[in-house]
Amino acid sequence: MADIREINEKIQQASSFIELLQMEIGKSIVGQKNMIERLLIALLANGHILLEGVPGLAKTLAIKTLASTINAKFSRIQFTPDLLPADLIGTMIYNQKKEEFTLRIGPVFANFVLADEINRAPAKVQSALLEAMQERQITIGEHTLKLEEPFLVLATENPLEQEGTYPLPEAQVDRFMMKVIVNYPTRDEEKLILQQNTSKTSKVINKVVEPSEIINAREIAKEIYLDEKIEKYILDIIFATRNPEDYGLGKIKSLINYGSSPRGSIFLAQASKSMAFIKRRGFVVPEDVRSLCGDVLRHRIGLTYEAEAENITSDDIINEILNKIEVP
Repeated sequence: MADIREINEKIQQASSFIELLQMEIGKSIVGQKNMIERLLIALLANGHILLEGVPGLAKTLAIKTLASTINAKFSRIQFTPDLLPADLIGTMIYNQKKEEFTLRIGPVFANFVLADEINRAPAKVQSALLEAMQERQITIGEHTLKLEEPFLVLATENPLEQEGTYPLPEAQVDRFMMKVIVNYPTRDEEKLILQQNTSKTSKVINKVVEPSEIINAREIAKEIYLDEKIEKYILDIIFATRNPEDYGLGKIKSLINYGSSPRGSIFLAQASKSMAFIKRRGFVVPEDVRSLCGDVLRHRIGLTYEAEAENITSDDIINEILNKIEVP
């Protein structure tokens, strides 16, 4: 208990920037509390995030606004079918004067990389991004360069338009800590959006956080207490996606092609700790895990043709599992 009290005190001191971030983002984004909370969780848990939603739901704006509040380098890459790996990571340029090749780095060398419409680029570009996402480094020719911390890839994709798009490789999708579905705003929220975008005044977004504060908060978030019962709960959920019949879920076995990888359990635990940090708690509760299951696991469960034929989504399967697995 003394340890938890100590962690609570550390969190109180280190989490003050969360409110500042939320206030600054709120100047630009109306509603979308779930999306903003998930962006902050990804920031604290050092995990990449994929936002999926129809155009015009402020996905790109939210990421740009978050980057604007932090005193760090931001770059935006618009993914297109003709994009080349060199456009992303950089390349070797021949210098005629010196008669030698010199290194020119690409836009991925930033703290926050917005990969806009990530599913519009072909596989060779996706594979160039893989090393950056997983290893936090880039290899160009004989040079291997480390990426500065914090390093976060924040990607968007449009689920509707399929012309000129490429499905993301499973290996790449698995590198994203969360896949967040962005929904339409409510009527009241849209009224505020309308008023905000037709008024004379425009609000200035201030840089309120230093990268060192985020790195410090990440270290404190790692100390948050995760009880053995919560660990077991996370493992039960993950293993139910692989062997549903072991948990009395035989009816969904034919709907699952493959279950979550071990990254699912790691990311679920890390995201739950970050959620506890945002809520200013020194320990994880089952509700943290339950609320994040959809975002962490929806892109880690492969569906069979039978499931697709019956219009069953991975979210439906996750809900079945959460309803069956006993909450500690």
